[in-house]
Amino acid sequence: MRKIVMTLILALPMFLFAQDGGTAFNILRLPYSSHAAALGGSNISLPDDDIMLAMHNPALLANVSDKTLSLSYMTYMSDSKVAGAAFNRMFGERSAAALAVRYIDYGTFDGFTADNVSTGSFAAKDIELSMLYNYLLGERWSGGVTGKFIYSKYESYSSLALGVDLGVNYYNPDNDFSFSFVLRSLGGQVKAFEDKHESMPFDVQMGFTKRLAHAPLRLSLTLVNLHKWSKDSFTNPDGSDDSFGDILLKHAVFGADVLIGNNFYASLGYNYRIAEELSSEGTKWDGLTLGAGVTLKKLKFGVSYSKLHVSSGSLMFAASYNL
Repeated sequence: MRKIVMTLILALPMFLFAQDGGTAFNILRLPYSSHAAALGGSNISLPDDDIMLAMHNPALLANVSDKTLSLSYMTYMSDSKVAGAAFNRMFGERSAAALAVRYIDYGTFDGFTADNVSTGSFAAKDIELSMLYNYLLGERWSGGVTGKFIYSKYESYSSLALGVDLGVNYYNPDNDFSFSFVLRSLGGQVKAFEDKHESMPFDVQMGFTKRLAHAPLRLSLTLVNLHKWSKDSFTNPDGSDDSFGDILLKHAVFGADVLIGNNFYASLGYNYRIAEELSSEGTKWDGLTLGAGVTLKKLKFGVSYSKLHVSSGSLMFAASYNL
């Protein structure tokens, strides 16, 4: 039983999410915001009043209205479910803080001994608690930090990790241009499942968002895994070398919003990396994402569709209310 459970523990992070890693806590790569999920799954520069976007970049907390409560729910592979909540407060004119929690229930599994004798069922889950702080560095610059506490429990085995996200954002409202830079998932395991401590899915990201001057269209480009910027970052099936354009494309997440007034958006995105890594079991269309959102006075709703696992697509629902 011990060997079977430990095999599940070591394989679960790779099984749950197709992206690069093989390390523990790959669940940190899942999108927090339905809007970000609709824009390819990664967006760190969208200057919207959405507290869940601040979970991708704590510097974006400067754009969130005081005392906003947000809830989210996402379907995942098989019986897995992801639920999250966040709340923020402003302190003076330059500071803001937020508290967020996310719970991932992978469902129940049947345990067996090496002789195929049933030992009953057991559960697997992750809990993530985050504390965010944001400070206005200048008229157009803001910086933020997120501290994360991640607890995982699979059967009788558990793990604890502490992580930090650091982010900055530049936003010019005169031309609707936003630029961000983020270091995600700095830190590591405090308590490992057994003796081997796994690394967290560290990521260096850069993002740009620009609204067109004479069209209701806003474009976003997010570059991910910039700390692995080399020809060896990805392996082609035929063993050939990538051109610079190919390498750039494999780091890029594209997104576009169609803005209808101030109360509605429709989003389309493409994540080349997800498409590549799911292509052995799917198609290039697996990198396509879409979604929409509406604002009704103080209440906001959002929904998105994306493919995060080879077995099924994921729907994410979000709602927020300004108290």
